[in-house]
Amino acid sequence: MNEPSAEQQTDTRELLPTATAPRTRAAVRELVRPHRGLAVGGFAVMIAATGVGLLVQPILGRIVDLVAEQRQPGDLTLPVVLLVLVALVHGGTTSLGLSLVSRLGETVLAQLRERFVEKALRMPLEQVEKAGAGDLTARVTRDVSVVGEAVRSALPELARSLLTIVLTLAAMAALDWRFLVAALLAVPVQASTARWYVRHAVPLYAQQRIATGAQQQQLLDTIAGAGTVRGFRIEEEHTERVTRRSSTAVTLKMRGIRLVLDFYNRLHVAEYTGLAAVLVAGFLLVRADSVSIGTATAAALYFHSLFGPVNNALVLLDDAQSATASLARLVGVADEKTPEPAAVQEAPAAAGPAPDGTVTVIGIDHAYLPGRPVLHDVDLTLRPGERVALVGPSGAGKTTLAKLIAGVHRPTSGSVHLSGSPTRGNGLPVALVTQETHVFAGSLADDLRLARPDATDDELRTALTEVEALDWVEALPDGLDTVVGDGGHRLTSARVQQLALARLILADPPVAVLDEATAEAGSTGARLLEKAAGRAIEGRTALVVAHRLTQAATADRIVVMEGGRIVESGTHDELREGSGPYAALWKAWSGTRSASDEPAAHRAGADTPTVKDAD
Repeated sequence: MNEPSAEQQTDTRELLPTATAPRTRAAVRELVRPHRGLAVGGFAVMIAATGVGLLVQPILGRIVDLVAEQRQPGDLTLPVVLLVLVALVHGGTTSLGLSLVSRLGETVLAQLRERFVEKALRMPLEQVEKAGAGDLTARVTRDVSVVGEAVRSALPELARSLLTIVLTLAAMAALDWRFLVAALLAVPVQASTARWYVRHAVPLYAQQRIATGAQQQQLLDTIAGAGTVRGFRIEEEHTERVTRRSSTAVTLKMRGIRLVLDFYNRLHVAEYTGLAAVLVAGFLLVRADSVSIGTATAAALYFHSLFGPVNNALVLLDDAQSATASLARLVGVADEKTPEPAAVQEAPAAAGPAPDGTVTVIGIDHAYLPGRPVLHDVDLTLRPGERVALVGPSGAGKTTLAKLIAGVHRPTSGSVHLSGSPTRGNGLPVALVTQETHVFAGSLADDLRLARPDATDDELRTALTEVEALDWVEALPDGLDTVVGDGGHRLTSARVQQLALARLILADPPVAVLDEATAEAGSTGARLLEKAAGRAIEGRTALVVAHRLTQAATADRIVVMEGGRIVESGTHDELREGSGPYAALWKAWSGTRSASDEPAAHRAGADTPTVKDAD
């Protein structure tokens, strides 16, 4: 039975970009260029260390000649002392050279990681969603690990091996050019082995990376939806999917192991071919009195000493190919051009000057998938300091419009403009607060300072006071220094949202977008969070995706959406007195309908009407 390929298993996902081989090499050169001094110094020390190490074989050959000539034991003292000195110098210079090369590799890798993370965080969310979280996590974990391991071990060892090979061959030629010719008989076998390996390894390792990403994506999807999987009793189906993708990854891994074993077998043939040729050449040259027994011994030792470096260099092709495949995936993301958030664009000149803080949405259409539009020709203007509530049934496009204004997504067509330059807080033009707020692992103070790194403790307390969170924060075991997030103090959903609103105050953007930011509190904490949200957006241009109609009622203006279009706009009183969708929603909760028409939750005394319930 044929295993499905890794590409087939990724379904229709559009994987994140992967750099071409020329671009990967160019990116490495760009990263190394600022550290040319370190690179030159490291390789110069490595050359010196290798040259010193090559003195061992001639010294051993001299000892053989002294013994063959039946010299006095005292004549061996100088060669033995020289061997000790060579060993000490060789060890010291090798350690220094490897450390310099490793430092260069780690520095370059750190820069690449920083570029990767920066671009990954700025990458449009829809692009990440199309690729799947598994592709991104595989790159930031497995690929970074592979490249890091190559930098720490493979790069220095490869550099040392190549230098040893080149200088050893030169030393054999210095002994007698015929020794070099004999040694080179192994090269055709080694070269053909290397070409064969690269030809098969490059596509194989690329497939392995894709398969690993697909495997991680399936694991993430299954774990994230574990509740739904159990609810629909489809555990076996998801287990089969994980098993199938894991099986593909294992199959590709086994192919790689078999490839490496065949690679070693071919190298052994090359080794014995070359050694036999050097020994035969030595025998013939000694018999012809062209060289001494010690010289022939040195030549044989030189070639034998090549076994390790040559094998290492060729075997490191395995690590090199794997690291190159991973590096290309990292460079592909690091090179990705990320557009500026849509809301940061300046207003077009034809529209005329607008007061600072004005948000203008012009003819927006948006679709997450081709042919399946979510928004249709949406026009909207938010005036400076105006609080606009966005209401409508689920699937109306409210969250999509909010994210477009916040710059999380870019519209398929149309544009979003923000007038003026942000000069407050940390310069963030638009801040988005959703109901899915993450608490980062670390102290609570550090979590708040994500919005303003230079904020003092007093400024943190002021922001917490605004959202009525200071009392419970100071009641924590260590106050602002209490560790929260993974492994730390657990916070309720309402408290997490209070921290998010406090970060909004610290960031102090001119425009704020709240996407059901108070929905997680439930009825008990709804009033507290709504009050905190009101304080957080005070003095800002604000768009509030309203979860509760009470939020809409207090807004300066209400915009109603249905089917991806704006169908109503006006104040609460204007829309309530009309005959449109908002009036119907409000009447369903205002008690103007008959008891038989009211939703059961309202008759039971639910204290806060919600748009979703009204749907």
